[in-house]
Amino acid sequence: MIAFIHRLSAWLHRQMPTHAQMEGNRLTAPFAKRQELFRFTRRSVPRGMAVGMFIGIFALIPGVQIIGAALLCVPFRGNIPLAAAVTFISNPFTTLLIILPLGVAIGNSFGYHADIATVTTMVREGAGLEQWWGWLLSDTAPAVVIGLFIQSIIAAFVSYFLALWFWRWWIGHKHRARRDRPPRVVGDAQTETSA
Repeated sequence: MIAFIHRLSAWLHRQMPTHAQMEGNRLTAPFAKRQELFRFTRRSVPRGMAVGMFIGIFALIPGVQIIGAALLCVPFRGNIPLAAAVTFISNPFTTLLIILPLGVAIGNSFGYHADIATVTTMVREGAGLEQWWGWLLSDTAPAVVIGLFIQSIIAAFVSYFLALWFWRWWIGHKHRARRDRPPRVVGDAQTETSA
């Protein structure tokens, strides 16, 4: 597990864009001076996780999620690449089997009478804008929106604190490994300090 985390960490650092690459891209040029949005730090990682989880669950529209996560990371100073990656928590499998049913159940607990079968059928059949607009004006929409909002807030808080805990564990692990490493031998003999 530790070896996998080391490899993942090294891979993520290699994938990070350089300052010159960011300045050269017209979409990222405005953020080029704000390098903290792209660095993996103890503050930006939990914030990026929370933002990605919130947008990934609440905004179920592909494409909008990544853009929304990037824009929301700016005021919250979260890690943009991490937030964009976390939005993939909502994919066709998790959306239809976990996120929407849980959202409907939460929304129905507030007195609405939503039916998840209608939503899943519309998603599966690729419903048009007119069908979604009719659904939005029905009793189902408020239940799903309220349910998704509450679910995304809870997921954002949980992921924030889990990322914070994991970051502290990871740094502690690295410090212990460095402390337990045998001293380095310089040349043929180990250097000694005189008192």
